[in-house]
Amino acid sequence: MALEFDTRFEPHHGQAVTAAPDVLRITAPNPSPFTFHGTNSYIVGNDTLAVIDPGPDDAAHLQALLAAIAGRPVSHIFVSHTHRDHSPLAAALQRHTGAKILAQGPHRPARPLRIGETNPLDASADTDFTPDVALPDDSVVDGDGWKIRAVLTPGHCANHAAFALEGTGILFSADHVMAWATSIVAPPDGAMADYMASLDKLIERDDRLLLPGHGGPVTAPRAFMRGLKTHRKMRERAILERIRNGDRTIADMVKAIYRDTDPRLHGAAGLSVLAHLEDLVARDLVSTDGAPSIDGIFSPR
Repeated sequence: MALEFDTRFEPHHGQAVTAAPDVLRITAPNPSPFTFHGTNSYIVGNDTLAVIDPGPDDAAHLQALLAAIAGRPVSHIFVSHTHRDHSPLAAALQRHTGAKILAQGPHRPARPLRIGETNPLDASADTDFTPDVALPDDSVVDGDGWKIRAVLTPGHCANHAAFALEGTGILFSADHVMAWATSIVAPPDGAMADYMASLDKLIERDDRLLLPGHGGPVTAPRAFMRGLKTHRKMRERAILERIRNGDRTIADMVKAIYRDTDPRLHGAAGLSVLAHLEDLVARDLVSTDGAPSIDGIFSPR
């Protein structure tokens, strides 16, 4: 069965919307082809609160968060990863609330840059971010009436984490799993092998509801994530088929595989193809001269 995305979503920018019991969602006003209608920030709790993914450095969004907090104490600010649409507002929110900032760690790529290589994603990285508390995988933070478990999910970004609201079946999946589109996996920030392993990790869980970083909820998580896995495997097979049929460059593969995709996304699509090719070369299914690169020449084994 083909993977079906759900693009039905009303962002209600600047307004707090109930996403689940004791969970409010506020969508930042930063829509784009990569962020959909904007970044979702979540407020968890009733008395003393936690905020998940404060969002971009946007004064209006900060005021919307503070209005929803409504003077209640905030003990923790959780950050899923260090892309500029998720983490920069953490510092300003901390100044207003005094809350601790928690995340897997500072920004880092999934692999080191190679000689002569530039990172096309530098502009999206929040390299100023450092959490007060670095969260190990499976660590649990106790709050006032809530517990949040860190579920590390590298792939989209090396320091990506999801957060499980213990005892509810709710997982804040950030950019790893979203109902409206597939996650961007782009080297050197992301890695396809990591993404697929993290997807398997989430499939093994029993979450009933995913609240993502962009767009609406995923209401049948396990089935949807199996569909995402199948989708990635189909993309991998399409890349192998293009190479076997004579395509040698990523640009040629993107023209064929993403011919129905918004051209504004072709640059990201090329990086996604590169992520697949890094994995395929590592598995000895594709060959290239030296390390896989965005302008490399690829051939079948």
